[in-house]
Amino acid sequence: MKNKLNYTALLFAVVLTMSSCYNYTFMVGDGPQTGVLITDKNHYFIGGLAKGQQTDYKELAGNATDYQVTIKHTFVDGLLNVITFGIYTPTTTEIQK
Repeated sequence: MKNKLNYTALLFAVVLTMSSCYNYTFMVGDGPQTGVLITDKNHYFIGGLAKGQQTDYKELAGNATDYQVTIKHTFVDGLLNVITFGIYTPTTTEIQK
């Protein structure tokens, strides 16, 4: 019985550590030209089902016509997701001009 419990705990730990972080990247115009990086958070709740505050990447880019947008789930975002048991699920948006 104890071995089965240990095996289940190990399997659970492996599943948690094997979950991947994702990146979604797209370029507007010719892509980044100056190397300026702007970062903001997107806030989701209940595993992403309910939206909170989201980043308006066009507003963050300002009047730039060439930039790259990356939306990703960082380690800290994942940690906050695990700590809150999926109630709060943030992502990070990076704008590189």
